[in-house]
Amino acid sequence: MIKVGDRVKFLNDVGGGIVTGFIGKNMVNVENEDGFEVPYPVSKLLNIDDPALNKGDVISQKPVLAEAPKPEKEEIVKGKILAGKDSPDFYFCVVPYDSKNPLGGDIDFYLVNDSNYTVMYQYAHFIDDTYQTVLHGSLQSNSKEELETIGQNDLSELPEYYFQLIYFRDKEKERHPSISKKIKVNPVKFYKEKSFQPNPFFKKNALVYQITENILNVEIDKLTEDDFRKVVKVKEKTPAEKISPKPQQPEIIEVDLHIHELIDNSTGLRNKEILDIQMEKVEREMHSAIQSRAKRIVFIHGVGQGVLKQEVGKLLKAKFSKYNFQDASFKEYGYGATMVIIRKK
Repeated sequence: MIKVGDRVKFLNDVGGGIVTGFIGKNMVNVENEDGFEVPYPVSKLLNIDDPALNKGDVISQKPVLAEAPKPEKEEIVKGKILAGKDSPDFYFCVVPYDSKNPLGGDIDFYLVNDSNYTVMYQYAHFIDDTYQTVLHGSLQSNSKEELETIGQNDLSELPEYYFQLIYFRDKEKERHPSISKKIKVNPVKFYKEKSFQPNPFFKKNALVYQITENILNVEIDKLTEDDFRKVVKVKEKTPAEKISPKPQQPEIIEVDLHIHELIDNSTGLRNKEILDIQMEKVEREMHSAIQSRAKRIVFIHGVGQGVLKQEVGKLLKAKFSKYNFQDASFKEYGYGATMVIIRKK
């Protein structure tokens, strides 16, 4: 068992430290000898304060089970009929354990039914042109369903998420067409606290994707031709405000170096070949940022084993030594990004 205050060693890396707190079900903060707190999976730690070690017993380095506090799950409310909920509004929601540090714990995915309809759904991963069903079932009106939970290690290869929905109400005269929707979640969003916003569905901040079309578009389609002409006449009588376009210069450029963001298919590539592609991207984007007079450029490389981060640093020192670089904002990117300062003003 691991608890706050225990001394631990990293099983797969050099070093260790003292456990200062839990973040999520399977992660803890470890303060190293330099005084920095590092998030680390519990299963990759060896508890050197374990009494068995002090007695000289031989133990195997198996994953250590931690008595981590269980994260509060959102209360699932059974379906009910509410006034003003007659529009078929369905949402895919990404809810991190800690929205201020999304990579510090588990991330839950939900299907939210924000309507008075009952929904039958299929939730699948779309990988290599095939649909792999993860969950299917029915969801009552004005309720939500947890679909799956992912961790930091899953962010390197996120699939496209696919939904197929059929919605209905009892004693209806009208039948509704089924809804199909693919949603691609950019991994970069998990490195930014501002990606997760307050919402009406969860107590925590979340990333919310609408599965159904915007209801305003649906209402416009229902306008009669006469109604549409009236709207056009009102627009014609209102003098258009002339806005002269202003030239915009980029302030901060973000470049995601995860290989699946750079090429369509990395199957069969060796690590060296993948790294070469990533380094070519860094050099090309640096030249482009300098030419466009951007102030800063951020390379998002993730945490991993730190190899990609080291190679980015080597390339910047070798070919762009006049520009300073540093770890990007922890608040927005965690430990997984490097920022280069192109110009100060």
